[in-house]
Amino acid sequence: MAIASPGPSIDRDDYFMAIAFLTAKLSSDPVTRVGACIVKDDVVVGIGYNRMPRNSKSKFSWKKDNPDPLKNKYPYVCHAAMVAICNKNSVDVKDSTMYISMFPCNECAKLIVENGIKEVVYLSDKYKDEIPTVASKLIFDAAKVIFRRIKLKNPKIVISFSDINAVSMDIDYRENI
Repeated sequence: MAIASPGPSIDRDDYFMAIAFLTAKLSSDPVTRVGACIVKDDVVVGIGYNRMPRNSKSKFSWKKDNPDPLKNKYPYVCHAAMVAICNKNSVDVKDSTMYISMFPCNECAKLIVENGIKEVVYLSDKYKDEIPTVASKLIFDAAKVIFRRIKLKNPKIVISFSDINAVSMDIDYRENI
């Protein structure tokens, strides 16, 4: 039986942004799911998604419209950039690149700068006119952190477990359907 070609290779920016997006799917936030992927020398060294603090998931609400600010998600949620930095598997992320599905807030920008991340690649700039985002850009400019909106070469990436040489790996993907 002939082994099918896995197709053309993927652009590196698209690949790492896809990892950030796939990671975002782990978020329990019913409205805004954000993922981040830190890359150094073409190696993923950290991933994160917006979530509640570790071991406190059931203690806080994901709601955002309660008149009591302590019953909203905002004081508690850990942003994807923060979680990716905390989850990094290398001692040093200096001179690395962060791929993130939404432009980071000012608090995450400070963490990015303090950890020596040199570039931020983002897709959404949904809150571009809000103070935290404007402040982030000022922080990045002052610290000479490059930030750029990704220009996707392929806006749709499909993961099919049957595509990647299933025959040569002796996998019957139909068992999992």
